[in-house]
Amino acid sequence: MILVTGGAGYIGSHTVKALKEGGFEVVIFDNLEQGHKEFIKNDLLVKGDLRNPADFLKLDNFNIDACLHFASFTAVGESVKNPGKYYGNNLVGSFNLINYLAGRNINKFILSSTSEVYGDAQYLPLDEDHSVNPTNPYGITKMMVEKILGSFETSHNLRSVILRYFNAGGASFDLTLGEWHEPEMHLIPNAILGALGKKEFKLTYSKVDTPDGSPIRDFVHVEDLVTAHILSLRHLLSGGNSKIYNLGTGKGYSVLEIIKEVERVAGATLSKERGETRLGEPAQKYASYQKIKGELGWEPKYGLKEIIETAYNWHKK
Repeated sequence: MILVTGGAGYIGSHTVKALKEGGFEVVIFDNLEQGHKEFIKNDLLVKGDLRNPADFLKLDNFNIDACLHFASFTAVGESVKNPGKYYGNNLVGSFNLINYLAGRNINKFILSSTSEVYGDAQYLPLDEDHSVNPTNPYGITKMMVEKILGSFETSHNLRSVILRYFNAGGASFDLTLGEWHEPEMHLIPNAILGALGKKEFKLTYSKVDTPDGSPIRDFVHVEDLVTAHILSLRHLLSGGNSKIYNLGTGKGYSVLEIIKEVERVAGATLSKERGETRLGEPAQKYASYQKIKGELGWEPKYGLKEIIETAYNWHKK
């Protein structure tokens, strides 16, 4: 059985769907603070909070083979304004989880990490050998969880695959699952909601030294992320050793380019009015994914077109 923390959330729910389609039994651990029951329907849910170690006792009767850990807060700007929220959940909560699993001799773990651990890019594309120097509390918490996993590998032989996402986007192609946060703080869904007239849209990026003055990011389709998780799980279940991999497409798009693509797909024009500026974000980042391609055979199938189109169709539905 596979334990999926945050399995009612965005990437977690997509992964649960793929795991079940692949024949795995799944138990979801989620406090539903950010997750949605609508995403998991009849799946096995244990309601619990990472920050409360006693909640893990609810998992004692499940025969767990591996854990996929998605249960995190992920907004860079919010982490700068409210670091305690991020250290409490992402760091302390993740430690509680790892400590519980180690105590049960469950030694296969996949971490949903982030490219934010790299901080400002010293060179591009970013590869896994790049120095780790996060510039915001979100990135710091993920970096520290990565280090905790290293310590528990030494002490408890806990093998892990650390997946450093770049920017996730898109929805499932059958439109049953999509990106849904409350409040929504991510660019693509906010732009789409603005184009659909469901939400006021404002530009929130800091002006940076890029060709159009807006930050450049690498966007990877959620279905491609899911594929990487399944490959990583099979790697660990077959006895593979610990790994760190980037998940991106190797190409960056600026905020203004993303907005232009949303406008094309939606047939709408978005406001360019500026709102409150987001803090703590580097000017540009995009990935080298050659390591995971060479070792696990993963490479992204989908590009920005599919990301925007599936996301738009899901939100419209």
